[in-house]
Amino acid sequence: MRVQGIGMSVAALAFVAICVGTVRAHAQIGIAAVEASVRAEHIRVQDKFISDDLFEGRYPGLRGGELAAQYIATQFALDGLKPTGDDGTFLQQVNFVGMKVEPSATSFTLEPAKGDAVLLKFGDDFVVSNETLTAATSIDAPIVFVGYGATAPEYGWDDYAGVDVRGKVILCIVGDPPSDDPKFFAGRALTYYGRWTYKFEQAARKGAVGALIIHRTDLASYGWNVVKNSNAGEKTYLRDDANARLQAASWIQLDVARKLFAMSGLDLEKEFEAAGQRGFHAVELPVRLKATVTSTVRKFQSPNVVGLIPGESVRKGMKDQAVLYTAHYDHLGFVPGMAGDNIYNGAADNGTGVAMILEMARAWAQSGIKPPHSVIFSAVTAEEQGLLGSEYLGQHPPVPAAQIALDINYDMLLPLGVQQEINVNGAQRTTFYPEVEATAKRFGLAIVPDPRPEAGSYYRSDHFSLSRVGIPAFSIDAGTLYEGHDHAWGKVQEKEFNDNHYHNFSDNFDPKWDFSGDAKLARFGIDLGWQVITAPHTVEWNKGDEFAPARLASEAGR
Repeated sequence: MRVQGIGMSVAALAFVAICVGTVRAHAQIGIAAVEASVRAEHIRVQDKFISDDLFEGRYPGLRGGELAAQYIATQFALDGLKPTGDDGTFLQQVNFVGMKVEPSATSFTLEPAKGDAVLLKFGDDFVVSNETLTAATSIDAPIVFVGYGATAPEYGWDDYAGVDVRGKVILCIVGDPPSDDPKFFAGRALTYYGRWTYKFEQAARKGAVGALIIHRTDLASYGWNVVKNSNAGEKTYLRDDANARLQAASWIQLDVARKLFAMSGLDLEKEFEAAGQRGFHAVELPVRLKATVTSTVRKFQSPNVVGLIPGESVRKGMKDQAVLYTAHYDHLGFVPGMAGDNIYNGAADNGTGVAMILEMARAWAQSGIKPPHSVIFSAVTAEEQGLLGSEYLGQHPPVPAAQIALDINYDMLLPLGVQQEINVNGAQRTTFYPEVEATAKRFGLAIVPDPRPEAGSYYRSDHFSLSRVGIPAFSIDAGTLYEGHDHAWGKVQEKEFNDNHYHNFSDNFDPKWDFSGDAKLARFGIDLGWQVITAPHTVEWNKGDEFAPARLASEAGR
C-alpha cells in the first residue's frame, strides 16, 4: 500500500508538472504572438504624427503639450487600456511653476572683507534660479566652501562635517571626489552625489539659502554653454514639492571661482586638490554674496498619461508585481516670432520612445492575453525640465511602488536600422540582470557598457525618478552597431545627430528613417516585461545598491 501511495503521488506530481508546463508553453506562444504583432510601420506612423508641427514642440503647459497628452490618452483608450489618472481619465495632472529669470533685474556681487567688490554678469559669469518660486528674493550672506558638497556615509565622506551653513551660501565643485576605485564613489563613473541636482538638494537640506556650483568642463562633461543655455529660459518646478529649496541655485564659471578664492587668499588648484582628499574640512571664506534674483512666475498644469492592463493578481485581490513602461512625450516647444523653422519637433527626442510604447500598448492590449500581473504604460511630461513628470509619477504611482517590479524606459532611439548592440545601463544593478543578458543574446543583441560613465547618464533619464522611490529601473538604449554597417558608421550617425540635431529645430521626422530596429527593441522590452510578471520572485536591487534602502522602505510600507 505504501509503495502504491508513493506511486500515485509521483503520478499526480507528474500530471501537475505536465499541466504547468503546458500552461507555460501556451503562455510563451501567446507572448511570442504579442511580440510578432509589433510593426515598424506602426511606430513610423506614430512618430511622424507626434512630431508634427500641430503639436508645437510639445512644451508642458502650452497648447501643443496638452494636445499631445490628449492624443496619447485617446490611443490608450482605443487600445482598451484601463485609465488610472485623475477622475477616471488617463491624465494624471501635475502642478508646476515656471520660473524665468529677468537678467536686467538680477545681480550677483562678491564682496570681500578687504578689497573691491566684483559684480558678476548673468550668463557670462553666473546663472541662477530661485527655487522658492517667488517673484523676487535677495541674499546677503557669507560663502562657505564645502568641497564637493557630498554627504555619503557609505563611503565615509561628509563635506558638511563640523560646519553650520544655515543662512549661508555654499560653494562646491561639480562632480564626485576623484577616484579610480570602483568601491569609492564608483571610481570613474559619476554617482548621484556628483550631479548638480543633488548638490542643490543637499545644500537646501542643510539650511543654506544659496549654492554656487563651480563649473569645470572636464568634470561636468559639458561646456559652460550648456549650463548657460539650460538656465536662460524658463526653469520648471513641481509646485507641491515640500522639500527645502534654495533662494539662489547657481552655477559660476571656473574663472569666477579662481577670483573668489584669490579674494580669500587661497589658490583654486590647491583647494580643488584638498577637497578631493580625506580629511578635508569646509571653510567659511571672507567673502559675502550679495544677490538679487527677480523672476517671472508662471503656474500651470501638464499631465502624465497613464493606463494599464490589469493583472489577474489584481482581480483576485493579491499583491501585484507589475511591469511599467515609460517614455517622455514633452519637448522644447517653439520660439514665438522667430523666422523660419521655430518648432522643436523632437521627432527622435522623444517621438521615437512615445511611438514605441504606443505600439507596445496596442500589441499587449489587443492580444487577448490576461497577464498574471499588471502591465502599465505611462507617457510622462516635463522630462526636459528635469525629469519632473516621472518624479511625480514615482511619488504617485498607479499601484504602490512596492508592487511595481520593474520600470523599462525608452528615450531617443534613433531609427537607423536593426541594432546589434544595446546599452542597458542600470540593469546590472538588479537581480534581473541575468535574464536581461540571456534575452539580449536570444535577440541577437550584444550588451555594451555605458560609453561615458563619467557623465552619469543613469541619473539623466526618467528611469532614475522611479529608482529614487525604490523601483528597479533602467532604459534600453542602442549601441553603435547596426546590421549592414560597422561601428564607425554608427558612431558617425550618432555624432552627426548629437552635433547638429539634438535639442535643435532640425530634429524633424525623416521619411528615410528605418524603424525596424525600434520595433526590435520594443519586442525586446515586451519579452523582458513578460518575464518580470511571470517570475516566481519580484525584481530587487542588488545588495548594497544605493536604491536598495528605498525599495526596502516601500516594501515595509506596503
